[in-house]
Order: sequence, then structure tokens, then C-alpha cells
Amino acid sequence: MAFNDTFRLSSHAVITNAQGQVLLLKANYGNFAWGLPGGALEPGETIHEALVRECQEELGLSVQVNYLSGVYYHSAYQSQAFIFRCELLLLDGPEVAKDGADDEPLPLHLSHEHSEFAFHDIDTLSAVQQQRIKDCLNFNGVVVSAKF
Repeated sequence: MAFNDTFRLSSHAVITNAQGQVLLLKANYGNFAWGLPGGALEPGETIHEALVRECQEELGLSVQVNYLSGVYYHSAYQSQAFIFRCELLLLDGPEVAKDGADDEPLPLHLSHEHSEFAFHDIDTLSAVQQQRIKDCLNFNGVVVSAKF
């Protein structure tokens, strides 16, 4: 849920596997696009709270939020997206979940909003997705701000 119908705030997680591929979810709505886990803030939530809630809802796992890497305004959608570097955590402890490197499937439980998940090579993604993800992975302590 967004605060209003004219401007949307959202938080998204960049989660990678051992091969440097990024975790994306395929939507069951709209244009059925692949996107980063995360979503819109609800009234009264911080960007961090929204990210943790959205990842729990969409993935069925908790995330460790490492840092905010960028803030991006998307004029076509009238939205402001906050991008965070995260790691998946197992629900029963602080151990980091397997990332698929050893051919074991991730223990994800997708929400009804998504049909599948996969790790993607960054260079196969759209220019906007590439920039947001590369900015996150190359984070040097300065939060990036960009407009699309």
C-alpha cells in the first residue's frame, strides 16, 4: 500500500549468490516483470521496517539489512525507491541461508504476488536495474541518488 495514489515510496533488497548473480522475483500482476524483493511503505513505517516486512512476506525468510546504497526517483512511476544490500537469514537463527551455490534450493516460500524466483546475471537486466544493483554492490560509503 502506498501513502497515496500519486507518489509511491518503496524499499528493495539486493541479495546475491556466490556467483555474483542477483535474486529477482517474477510478479504475478501488472507486466509480470522480474524485480528485486521489496515493495511499498505502509503508513507509519520506516524504509527499513518496510523492507524487512516486504522480504518476509515475499520470500518467507528474514533478511539482514547491511546498508542503504541508493535512493532513486522513477519519473514514469512517480516513485522513490530505496535500495539496500541484504543477506537472507534462516528463520530459526542468525545463520545465512544457502545461496544455491551448492545446488541446494533456497528455502523460499513465495507470496501469492510472485510466481517464481531466480538468480540473474546483472548484465542481462535493464539499464535501470543494472545501475541500481551495481551502485549497491560497489557501495563506497556514499549513498547514491539518481533520477530515471
